[in-house]
Amino acid sequence: MTQTPPKKLAVVAIGGNSLIKDKKHSTVEDQYEAAKETTYHIADMIEAGWDVAIGHGNGPQVGFILRRSEIAAKVEGMHEIPLEVCGADSQGAIGYSLQQTLQNELARRGIHKPVATVVTQVAVDSNDPAFQDPAKPIGSFMDESEASTRQADLGWSVVEDAGRGWRRVVPSPKPIEVIELPAVKALLQAGTAVITVGGGGIPVVDTGDRQFAGVAAVIDKDFASSLLAREIGADLLLISTAVEKVALNFGKPDEKWIDKMTLAEAKQYLAEGTHFAKGSMAPKIEAIIWFLETGGKQALITDPENIGRALRGETGTWITP
Repeated sequence: MTQTPPKKLAVVAIGGNSLIKDKKHSTVEDQYEAAKETTYHIADMIEAGWDVAIGHGNGPQVGFILRRSEIAAKVEGMHEIPLEVCGADSQGAIGYSLQQTLQNELARRGIHKPVATVVTQVAVDSNDPAFQDPAKPIGSFMDESEASTRQADLGWSVVEDAGRGWRRVVPSPKPIEVIELPAVKALLQAGTAVITVGGGGIPVVDTGDRQFAGVAAVIDKDFASSLLAREIGADLLLISTAVEKVALNFGKPDEKWIDKMTLAEAKQYLAEGTHFAKGSMAPKIEAIIWFLETGGKQALITDPENIGRALRGETGTWITP
């Protein structure tokens, strides 16, 4: 009797920008088509025997929600939406696109596997130093007068952004707990592909006795996916991004693409400070280091269309302890 090989479990982190190809393709319909392309490759993983929990970014989408909210608030009877609720809204909308396109692709292949989205809260420490140094820009640009008014009336932190105008900045604290973890685990154990920790999760703090309240903050989605991967005992943390592989000295004449690196090498390259851009690749490397340092087995960085090839060892950047 042939034994069925044990299932392998992966957390796949998708960038929010990957759902918006360019400024000309940013509508809901455009994002749905982009989601379809991404979930086609995740279906390849499932067909190859992987169980998956899928995290995703939401930066551009939350920006759209905030902008619509700001415009609508000028109409009598309408109101602006708190940032944490924008996160919840985006989890539902992006989750719907990923969920439906993955369901459709699996059905097309004759694979009977349920897919579900979990609107996920992620706890942060109210004493995290990030709350004393808000640095994550969100929302649209304002002139100095509007920025000053919102700072005075709403308590916003605002900064001037490279001569382009003023923007609101919020904290980006580290995630410490996935509140819906038991539900996510139960779904995975039942064979469901789960979309969770969308946008890094809705940031919440424990106000005492496990009573949670949302806070105006942004959690890095790669760190949230890293935490999730650790908590569910994932065999792989896969960060899907805009490049096929990681490069040292990216964009420079001595650029060098990397097939494999160890945890020690990743830490060394990150410490050198010249290889990975702070707003793009550096957080991904940091999230992988965090995962591997806490018992993670392996991590992979590649772009969506090369996920299948990367899992076969043909491309991508593999990082191991």
